[in-house]
Amino acid sequence: MNAYSEILLVDDDTDLLRLLSIRLKAAGYGVTTAESGEKALSHLAVARPQLVITDLRMGGMDGMALFEAIHKNNATLPVIILTAHGSIPDAVAATKQGVFSFLTKPFDSKVLLGQIERALHLSGHGVDDNGGKNNDWRSELITRSPVMEDMLAQAKLVAATDASVFIHGDSGTGKELLAKAIHLASSRHHKPFVGVNCGAIPEALLESELFGHTKGSFTGATQDYNGLFRSANNGTLLLDEIGDMPIALQVKLLRVLQEKQVRPVGSSQSVPVEVRIISATHRELEEEMIAGNFREDLYYRLNVVSLEIPSLAERREDIPLLAAHFLARTAENYGKKIKGYSPEAMEILIGASWPGNVRQLLNVVEQTVALCTTSIISTASVQRALRDKPSKIPSLLDARKQFEREYLTKLLKVTDGNVSQAALMAKRNRTEFYRLLHRYDLDPGLFKSDRDY
Repeated sequence: MNAYSEILLVDDDTDLLRLLSIRLKAAGYGVTTAESGEKALSHLAVARPQLVITDLRMGGMDGMALFEAIHKNNATLPVIILTAHGSIPDAVAATKQGVFSFLTKPFDSKVLLGQIERALHLSGHGVDDNGGKNNDWRSELITRSPVMEDMLAQAKLVAATDASVFIHGDSGTGKELLAKAIHLASSRHHKPFVGVNCGAIPEALLESELFGHTKGSFTGATQDYNGLFRSANNGTLLLDEIGDMPIALQVKLLRVLQEKQVRPVGSSQSVPVEVRIISATHRELEEEMIAGNFREDLYYRLNVVSLEIPSLAERREDIPLLAAHFLARTAENYGKKIKGYSPEAMEILIGASWPGNVRQLLNVVEQTVALCTTSIISTASVQRALRDKPSKIPSLLDARKQFEREYLTKLLKVTDGNVSQAALMAKRNRTEFYRLLHRYDLDPGLFKSDRDY
């Protein structure tokens, strides 16, 4: 059975949509349906399926327009296009743009099911050897965010290779959890996973920690030490906060990666190692390279595949899910019976700024559970744990006003205060555009580069 694979079906023919849904559910797939491309995008905004099957000719947004919209934000999500108006040029054009396959109606059900299985397999969502659900690799990464799901789909794909992975994300977003997940999804999962925080070890000791040392090579070296590279041999080594690594050690690390050999401190002999490297940082390494703090050649060797973990503020839909998970685990550890957070308390959690991301949320949950004396955690407990002024999600009206003001300001900047050009870019007439500028008290003259100061 393939019930863990969710498919989004899109067709404006409701009879065909119902028939195809029945067939796919009978084959063991989870199915969500949408009668238009616009409705399909609404579904994708709240949940990420593993595959999209869409009709080509539909009223409003057609199948190719839907595909293009999907791949702007979900580049690894496979799309199969069905059409009663199929032709070889259509198929060639579609597949060149990245459509997984193009089938002409009436289609053979076995052919479609074969294409579905192939698409799921190639995108990392196939059935495991036992025919069961194979999501254990990502069990620690709790999410229902489409952005996170797309990133995890990329992680699953790269896990099947030996490519070096570079993870970028703010502190507390879960970079080490993602690195472990990639290791577990790879063929190296039965070998060691070793992690080191390059910023937490003094510079004088980091070389020895990574590459090992021989007995007597320095004061305190009372015995031989293999180092983390050799400890992770045939497995995965996470170099966390790689941006904090001293420039002199970066040169030695680059040599190890090129030669696949380490030379322990105090030794004249090199030892071969075979390790998959995952590196992570919260720093902007492009800026560090410009400043001369990070080697460009090392950066490109580490950054073969880049993954970006969104901040918690960018995936607020995960906050209730994560809070409930952390609460259940913490309450069990503390031997407390707590049902959950009050609606008002959850509203504060969802609206908080979360500079410390998921790690901060875990700390807040642990504190509120530890100090809770009732079955429901109150608003006051959450506010006390956050220790900052709670920020609420703005109303739709306020959010729209903020967007319009920022949008108009950007247009005036790029057009150098030229109202005619800005109105043309906004697809509005000059009178309406001036009205909008007046509403937000924006003076085009202030954006002219040649104005007098």
